[in-house]
Parts: sequence; C-alpha cells; structure tokens
Amino acid sequence: DGSLFNAIIPPLALDGALVSIRKFKQNKMPLSDYIRLDSMSPAMAQFLSIASAIRLNIIVSGGTGSGKTTLLNALSGHIDASERVITIEDAAELMLHQPHVLRLETRPSSTEGRGEINQRQLVRNALRMRPDRIILGEMRGDEVIDVLSAMNTGHDGSMATIHANSPKDCLLRIENLVAMSSVQVQASSLRYQIASAVNIIVQIQRMRDGARRVTQIEEIIGTRDGEIVTQTLFSYHAKAMSDEGKLIGEFMAHKVTPASLSRAQYYGRDADMLACLG
Repeated sequence: DGSLFNAIIPPLALDGALVSIRKFKQNKMPLSDYIRLDSMSPAMAQFLSIASAIRLNIIVSGGTGSGKTTLLNALSGHIDASERVITIEDAAELMLHQPHVLRLETRPSSTEGRGEINQRQLVRNALRMRPDRIILGEMRGDEVIDVLSAMNTGHDGSMATIHANSPKDCLLRIENLVAMSSVQVQASSLRYQIASAVNIIVQIQRMRDGARRVTQIEEIIGTRDGEIVTQTLFSYHAKAMSDEGKLIGEFMAHKVTPASLSRAQYYGRDADMLACLG
C-alpha cells in the first residue's frame, strides 16, 4: 500500500527488534486542510494554488518529518488535468490523481553490487518522455544538476523537496549538492542557473507544539553581484505558547510585488495573485 517499513534487529538494536512503519493517507491532504489546521493562512493557500497552476518551479524545503511530501502532494492537486507529469522518487509516496501521471522509482543495487538505478538516471530518461512537468520526491544528489537544467529548458511547473532549515539554507544545499558532484561550474554561473530555474521556495517546519506550519514563502527574483537575490512573500511569526500547549502566532503577507506577476498575467491570474498579497 506504499507504506515504508524499517527494522533493526540485535545486535545493532541492544534491547530487541525495533520496527518503524510509516503509513500515508490514501486521500491526499488538500491545501484547504492546511488552513483548517492553522498550518497556513488562506492567502498563502491561495497564492500557492496560483503558483502551481501557472507553472512556477517550486521547491518545498524542510527538516525530517516536517511534511514536505504531503505539501508537495497538495500542490500537485492544482496541476491541470491535460498536463503530462512524471514523478521520480526513491520510495513511491506521491499520489497524483491527474490522468497523465508516469511514476518512476529508483532501484538499489543487488547483493552483488549491480543493477542500481539512481535518480539522476531516471531524470535523464524522463526528459526523453516529453513531460510537461517533472516532480522529484527529494533532491539529495547530483540529480539536482539535471533537475535545474530541466527547469531551465521548458519544463515549467516542476517541483521537488529538499532537506533544509530555511530558504537560505535551501539555496546553499543546492550549491553544495552540485559541488559534490562530478560537474565543475563557477559559483556565479551556478547561482545564475539556480535563480533562473527556481521561482518559489516554500519552507515548512514541525514546530515545538507538534504542529506543522508553512513558516516562509520566498521568491527568487534574480542575481546581483554573483549572489542570489530573494524576497519574502509570506512568513509566520510565533509569539507565545497557550495554556493548552499550542503556539500562538501570526501569518503575515509582505506587501511586495512578486516577480512572477508577469507569469500570472499571462495566465489571467495577476489580479488574484495581487489580492493574496494584500
């Protein structure tokens, strides 16, 4: 059923066998549920639905267990049914319900050390399958190079997740993943490519009260003097803890003009986008 199973037995587990099972909801969580659970504001949900529909390239950033894949699923719900979408994952977790979805999954090597198929090989193969969008479960290796290239060469609306604690950390992690690969590229050129490829970074966090909240929506607007320039569109600010152990905070819309407004205008959604930002 797509659940993830992990087991550790003695002697590695000192007190007996340890089993973890990670189950996923069969019905994916829509963006409207994030509003109900106080995980984002209505304006944030509206903006993200527009960003998905007008094919902005989006990266969902967060720590382990923060809900990155669930949010990616929610964003995918606003992809048009006519689009051909290819998903690439290490372990299949995404549940897209569009009619033209092709699901690919990596394969580990055998006990003899042969037969491994990694994400980079699948991304390269996916580009030969005429996708409208590519959705990568998680960027964790040198497949980031091909994903950035795909985002820059007509596969608008592609999405991915990454482990990072802030939008700034997200950009640094992308740079580090490229640096650890076999590809040699100057830092300024790499940053220009990242800024050209990625439009929106959505930061999600599991907070001290156990709730998962979108803490920041950051837009990449270009480069200046070899550095990536961003602007914050939305943010969450925690203020206090209630007697019931729930964080009290505020979702804020930063009243700035998004760089993606021209794209929204092309799709006839510019008025809706400006309304989200107040």
